[in-house]
This record gives sequence, structure tokens and C-alpha cells, in this order.
Amino acid sequence: MPLPNRQTLLPFLRWLPNTSPRSLGNDLLVGMTGAILALPQSIAYALIAGLPAEYGLYAAIVPVIIACLWGSSWHLICGPTAAISIVLFTSVSPLAQPGSQDFIALVLLLTFVAGLFQWLMGLLRFGALVNFISHSVVLGFTLGAAVVIVLGQLPNLLGISMPSQATALATLLNLGEHLPETDWCSLALALFTLAVSLLIRHLWPRLPALLLGLVAGSLLVLLLPQRLTAGIALVSAFEGQLPPFSPLRLELSTILQLLPAAVACGMLGLVTSLSIARALASKSQQFLDANQEVRAQGLSNLVGAWFSASLSAGSFTRSALNLQAGARSPLAGVFSALLVALFALIGARLIAHIPLPSMAASILLICWGLMDIAGVRALFRVSRSEFLVMSLTLLATLLLELQTAIYAGVLASLFFYLKRTSQPRVKVWREGEEELLRVEGSIFFGACHYLQQLLQRSSGERVIIDAHHVNFIDYAGVEMLHQEARRLLAQNRSLILRRARPPVTEEIQKLEGAERCPVRFED
Repeated sequence: MPLPNRQTLLPFLRWLPNTSPRSLGNDLLVGMTGAILALPQSIAYALIAGLPAEYGLYAAIVPVIIACLWGSSWHLICGPTAAISIVLFTSVSPLAQPGSQDFIALVLLLTFVAGLFQWLMGLLRFGALVNFISHSVVLGFTLGAAVVIVLGQLPNLLGISMPSQATALATLLNLGEHLPETDWCSLALALFTLAVSLLIRHLWPRLPALLLGLVAGSLLVLLLPQRLTAGIALVSAFEGQLPPFSPLRLELSTILQLLPAAVACGMLGLVTSLSIARALASKSQQFLDANQEVRAQGLSNLVGAWFSASLSAGSFTRSALNLQAGARSPLAGVFSALLVALFALIGARLIAHIPLPSMAASILLICWGLMDIAGVRALFRVSRSEFLVMSLTLLATLLLELQTAIYAGVLASLFFYLKRTSQPRVKVWREGEEELLRVEGSIFFGACHYLQQLLQRSSGERVIIDAHHVNFIDYAGVEMLHQEARRLLAQNRSLILRRARPPVTEEIQKLEGAERCPVRFED
């Protein structure tokens, strides 16, 4: 096996020499815009995950730099995301108190295990396996995750203190019990922040509406009398610093306990990242190496976990902004991460002035962006079975723990796929003494029973299978055709394959040899 060259180990060497002072300046401006968008989002996602606010900034630094330099996409920007954050919270909160040191340690360990899973997927060139999570599963999960996040943030929005719950239904029931405890000043502040953000988004869509909404909410709390704001909670203060080194507790029992959630998070992160990368590549006419991108995602989480970064994945809003703003290379993402690091170092005190109700209002806006209603309508029009998969995933997301919901969605998607492939499209017609069956699909173990029933119901003296559209046949398919051919021969009838492709013909003749094969062939 040839040794990997420098560009394989350090893929950024393929494009880095082509940078110029002009492209560097352009990428710096794009990176600055991306950092402004990343700041409120990263803090919000940390709170969704049950982590202190600073951990959102940490997740937008080291993993982003690694994913940009080692990835294949020019425009994909990674970092904490809403869906990943809520899965982290529901996976780890039953094991430790959210926000505690034990909770943080478990989140970082889960991130490391998920990153290792992703990196091995890329190393073994299994990147295509993420295609087994269909778009309908991702759509249903994203819708459900948005609802779960909204329910989880309503206590902050209403100024209520209540314990976290494992499922959306339990959260909703618990919230109903605590509604009389609503702090009306917190609710009014959240509505004010929401109104400011929506107004800015409507009048000046190019401005960072989330960031300005948070600034407006923070200023209002500073200006109002203390007696009105006494019950309004603020984001916890932290010491400004770069992402600190975090030694991981690599205990086998804990790793095994986190493994199902880590695999689910890893798969969800890969599907999200590759979907965004492919969409961007189609617009920018860029070649995308899926396996390299998978390896880069895994490496970013493997290394990021040691630097206090929770699990990261592709961010659609930041990646789309990167493309639309005219990024020339992945350095735009690197500059964005470095600017976030600068803010984490010198701007930490500003975060402690952000009210939790204002942050909850911003998270509600983020969740609204996750709800792809147009995609749901299109899915309903195009495929009812895929719409059912989406609905089942959505229901599982609301009733079950989120990592379980991902697996339920994948199983539902695979069930309908196997059901569809087990009944390939077959057109049957008669021409005199001949009965013709045109098969459009593979003849494999799952479809054998269905095809055998059609052959046994045939009545022509010559039963002809038009196999021009059959690309694959397995041993079970070969054995079934031999069995049916012998049955027809015993009735002085014949089974003929017409226009079969050479690989299919060879597989059928292997069982008993070309001379003794009971199936006849015609061009």
C-alpha cells in the first residue's frame, strides 16, 4: 500500500498556496461577519445543551479551525448546532446535573467518542453509510428537536425554575404545573427582545438581528429600576480565556454507557454536515470528497473534546452566509473562529449582562428557522411513505429520548425501503403462447417470494422475463429462478430470460454450469 502524501495528511496544502493578499482580506471580512453571527448562536446552543455559556464559544473555535483546514468543502462552517445540543442535553442530563463539572466531563467524553466513530467511518471510507439516514428522518427529527428546544426554553422565557425532563411530553406536563410561578417581568423582557429581533430582521435583513436583540434586552435590564428586574436571571459570568485543556475521563464503563448516544450524535452530525456541504458544493461547482469531509468532522470532535469543545456539526446559517458573502477559501471559517476566540478572551464580561429571558427569545427565533414547513408540504405531495417516516420520527422525537428517536426514524426508513425493493415493479402481458414479465429492480432475497408468486401464476407455454432493467441478482434469486425453470420444464413449459445483462447471466449459470442451466436466454 503506498504511503499517503503530504496533501493527503495535510489537505489544506492543496488550496493554501493559491491564496493572495486580496483573497485573504476578503476572507477576513467574511470571517468577521460569520463571527458576529456565531456569538449569539454559540452561547444559545451551550445553554440548550445544559452547558455554561462559555462552552458555546469554545465549541466555535478549535473544532471549526480543524474542520475547515482538514475538510473538503470550501464553505462549510461547523460548530454547535441546535439539534446536536438538545441531543447532548437529553443524553447526559439523566446522568449528571446540567451545568455541573460531572455533566461537562460527560458531554466532552461523549463528544470524543462520537468524533472517534466519525473518524473511523471516514478512515474506512464508509462515508456513504450516512445516506441510510434519509432526508425524511432528518426533517422529522429537526422539527421534533425544534419543539423540544422550545419547550426546554419556556422556563427561562417565563422566569420559572424547574427540573429538566427526558422527553418533550414530560416537560410539557411539568411546565403546566409550574405556570402559576411565571415572572411577568421576565416574560415582558422576552417579548421585547423577540419584537426587536423580528423588527430588525424585517427592516434590515443584513444586520445580525439575534445579536442586536440580545443587546437591546440587556440594555433594557440595565436601564430599568432594580425592583423590576430583581427576578430576571442573567447568564452566568465566567473568566475570559481561550479554550482550556480538558483531560478526559476515559473510563470503559462510562464510555459504554454513552456509546449509543455518541453513535446517534455522530451519525446525525455527519448527515447534517454532508447535506449542507453537498448543497453548497452544487452552488459553487466545487468537487466534494465525502470521506475526507467525514474524517475532518471526526478529527474536529476528537481534538476539540480535549479543548473544552462540545460536539460540533455543520451549521446551515453560517455556511450559507459564508457562501453568500463570497468566501474564497476555508480561511474565512478559520478567521471566524479566531475572532470568536478573541471575544472569549477579552469580551467575557459582556456575556454576564445577557438576561436569560432574552436568550430564550433568541433561541425561539432559531427554532423557528429549523421548521421547514415547505419541505414537509413537498414531502407530502411527492411521497406518502416518506411523509409517514417523517411523521413517525417527529412523534418519536416528542415521546422518546432523542437518540432513541434517531434510531426509530432510521429503522422506519429502512423498513419502507426494504418493503419497496421487495416488490420490484413488474409489468405482465400476454402475446399468444408467451407470457412476458418486465422486471424493473434487483432479484435478491427480499424480492424472491414476490417474483416467485408471479411466476407461479403465469399460464403461458413460454414464460419470458425481460431482464434488461435487472442490475443485480444474488444467490437466493438464482436458486429461485432455477427452481421455477425446473417446475416449468416438468410441465413442458420454459422459463426464458430476455436481454439479461452479462453479470446477471453469469451468476445464473454459475449454479449448475452453462450446459445444465434450466433457464434459457435470449437477446
